[in-house]
Amino acid sequence: MTKSLFIITGASKGIGKGLAVKALETGAKVWGINRTHSIEHENYEALTFDLANIPNLLRESPQLFSKAAHYEKIVLINNAGTLGDIGHLGNIENDSIPNLFDLNVSAPILLMNQFMKDFKDFAGEKIIINISSGAGKNAVDGWSGYCASKAALDMASKVAAKEAEMDGNGFIIKAIAPGVVDTEMQTQIRSTDKKSFSGVEKFKNLKAENQLSSEQEVAEKYFHFIDNLERYPDVILDVRDV
Repeated sequence: MTKSLFIITGASKGIGKGLAVKALETGAKVWGINRTHSIEHENYEALTFDLANIPNLLRESPQLFSKAAHYEKIVLINNAGTLGDIGHLGNIENDSIPNLFDLNVSAPILLMNQFMKDFKDFAGEKIIINISSGAGKNAVDGWSGYCASKAALDMASKVAAKEAEMDGNGFIIKAIAPGVVDTEMQTQIRSTDKKSFSGVEKFKNLKAENQLSSEQEVAEKYFHFIDNLERYPDVILDVRDV
């Protein structure tokens, strides 16, 4: 019987898909939480949710993890996210702002909260990995919402880790940045004009010079952390630390 379960948001593409495929290669069961699904595997279960629809997630989340208790190791990876509109404040659409924070902040914290409610007394390994970003530590023009949302998720991770240590409940919480990965988000960045984002040429050059990591490469690094958590006591990490 499969002993490990990986619950991955945004597993249909990009980093999330790379992580899901890697987990399946290890023999784990994977639940992908997405609006659409692109993985067909006997150990992959599709959970179809729009994570930016917070009222629906609030209704459904109490039942979300109910079938997971018989595993020996359960890993929640909050990967789903959006860069949102790229542009200086004053030049972006108002309705893009709450949507970004619903997906990048509210949904992962809500899932963390439900996960920690449901597995408070679970005796096996219970790990939460949030996908961090260097943008949460640096002010990047044109990325106000994304920078702020990743800073918020980093801090929520640090608070949750501190509380887990105080409560002695066995949860391990990390926020790990993936570096620069060749995903649709990078395509969006490169299509931006310099007026909206002054660093666009740097990202075009990274692509032209083959400096972007693949989904598979970055997934390998995440699993290095997951398999060696005792070696990395910090909450906020970066795959480039490997």
